[in-house]
Order: sequence, then structure tokens, then C-alpha cells
Amino acid sequence: MLGERLLRALPALREEKLRTAFLRSELEREGIEGAARALDAVSALAEQADPTAREVIAALVPLLSDPAQAAWIESLREVARREALLSLSRLLRRRGASKSVPPPAPEERGHAIEPGGRRLTLGERRALARRPTRATLDKLLADPHPMVISNLLANPRLTEDDVVRMAAQRPARREVIVEIAKSPSWVKRARVRMAIVLNPLSPPEISVPLLSLLIRPELEQVAGASFVPKVVRSAAMDLLARRPPPRNHGGGGPVQ
Repeated sequence: MLGERLLRALPALREEKLRTAFLRSELEREGIEGAARALDAVSALAEQADPTAREVIAALVPLLSDPAQAAWIESLREVARREALLSLSRLLRRRGASKSVPPPAPEERGHAIEPGGRRLTLGERRALARRPTRATLDKLLADPHPMVISNLLANPRLTEDDVVRMAAQRPARREVIVEIAKSPSWVKRARVRMAIVLNPLSPPEISVPLLSLLIRPELEQVAGASFVPKVVRSAAMDLLARRPPPRNHGGGGPVQ
């Protein structure tokens, strides 16, 4: 079965981008109904804090965060509703019943990276985002355009602290959150995930799948955060209720 194959094969891949590409290929090959059933089985294990299932969900998050996959994700939701795949339904829950529509790209009217400075074109800012200079990176962290953010996230000089700042920015820009969540190498990091989940304006369709990757104290923090959307807090409480109780393993720390 596909779910078992994913649990066996995916952890053997070392690079996060390869994991996401492999997962996408396998799910597309299986077809929407088979993919939905496999993801439901993996999601059920992830709800129980199974570490291998969590690795599969971590590789899935960039796909679930990609607006280009909106139609595929909606098809997964339809299969989950029709076949009562409850774990998958919980993974894909969102605010209300509105359709998930990819947001339009922001208009390109130029953007000044310094107060009172000249408005730089999108092409100029994208080029700057590739430069390995700390001063340039600092000026672009608040850029509103997803193409600039995508280039920044690929810049080897960017640090985890930078990405946390971008994810935690208030007010949040959906395009920025989407680009971070689409990046397998950044969304795997616990601090980045928490910055996204705790940002009150992060899209729930991104925040909710990330909850499966959180440990118990993190889930408790989300469940108790009144500024987080109700759908995200509710999902966190559901996960807490489904997690096995903390226990000690051979004198080690608690299993979360």
C-alpha cells in the first residue's frame, strides 16, 4: 500500500526537497482516491506522534502550502468527506467552508527598501535578494513580493532568525507565509513552524497541517493562545486529546 511505502522509503532520503518531490510523484501516480486513503493512514499515525509519519507530513506541508496545488487539495477534501477519512479531514481543515482560492500576486509598482529611497523594480529587488551581503538581506526581509521572498529563502546567507522574523511579522502577508511554508528546508525548523502557527494572520490551511509536527508543549501553547484563529486552536486541542500520554522511555525524557 502507498502509505506503508511512503513510511518506508521517504526517511531514507536525506534532502528535504527530494522528500517533497518524491512524495508528490508517488501521490500523483496513485491517483486522488488512493492518495487520500494513504494520507489518511499517515495522518492517523502522525496524530499519535509517530516519528516516521511526522516526517511524511513534514514533506507534505510544502505541497499543501502551494497555491498551485489548490485544486488537488480540494479534491483530497472531497474524497475525505465522501469516504469519512477523519484524520485527513482534520489535517486539511480550514476556517469555515469557503473555497481555497490562490491569492493574486501583488501588483508590481516598485518598492523602496530604504525610507525615502527610490522605488526599485521587482527585477532589481530579485537580483538584490540573491546577493550574499548582510546589509542587502536586512533591507529586503519586509519585501511584499513572493518572488523576492523566494530568492531570499534560497540565499545561503539567510539565517533561521531571519526567517522567524519574516514569519512572525505583523501584519502578516499571506504571500510571505506561503513562500516560507513552501520551502522544505525552512519549514522543517521548529522555530519557523511555531512562528507561522502563532501568527494570527497565517492561513489556517497552512497552520493546521503544521500542528501535526509540534510536540505537546508547543500544542499546549497554541491551544492557549487567544490571538490564534479558533480553527487552529481547536485543531491543536484535538491533537492534544489524541496524543498518547507522556511517558518515560528507559529513564529518558517524556515522549511528546
